Amino acid sequence: MAKSPNVSVDMKAWFEDTSAQFRNLDSKDPSNWPPLPRYALFSAIAIAFVVVLWFLWLSDSKDELTAVQDQELKLRDEYKVKLAKAVNLDALKKQREQVQQYVTQLEKQLPSKAEMDALLSDINQAGIGRSLQFDLFRPGQVVVREYYAELPISVRVTGRYHDIGSFASDISNLSRIVTLNNMSIVPTKDGALTMDAVAKTFRYLDADEIEAQRKAAPKKGAKK
Repeated sequence: MAKSPNVSVDMKAWFEDTSAQFRNLDSKDPSNWPPLPRYALFSAIAIAFVVVLWFLWLSDSKDELTAVQDQELKLRDEYKVKLAKAVNLDALKKQREQVQQYVTQLEKQLPSKAEMDALLSDINQAGIGRSLQFDLFRPGQVVVREYYAELPISVRVTGRYHDIGSFASDISNLSRIVTLNNMSIVPTKDGALTMDAVAKTFRYLDADEIEAQRKAAPKKGAKK
């Protein structure tokens, strides 16, 4: 049976030869370097180049990853909101119908432009019906809001305490919305009281007034 040849490696000689190739290298002319230093330099440059590119790529990827993660959180929040709306869609529809009905009821309590005179007469009759003396009943300037108009009425009535209280109650029970504001009650002679107040009533705008409001809105914004 043949014996395998013994391979003897002189490690000391190998190290000496290797280290000898790295001695006295001319840094200005790497092309004349021995093979091992040349290959080592090439490998070092290649590795450094790859490392630099790797970190640059990782930096861009990190920013992109952060942006995508933020977008993911935003989309999750939007999804949760939309899911909640979808789950409660029927309830929201019913709630919307209830709100619309409530708004319709409130609109019915607002007189039209043509009904304002009748409402002013109702306020006056409410005071006369309680035996109050009107010392002042003066409608003011109409204030036009976005969807309705407001009419302030300066009122001064004189009468007994209970009659004034009943008058205020009658005003609140009118079929149309009327509020009493800035009330001031002072005693007068013979035990009577005088009440000063601003009665405010409201009416909805007609089609022409709504159109005029819409046309005036851009002009107001342009002045700003």
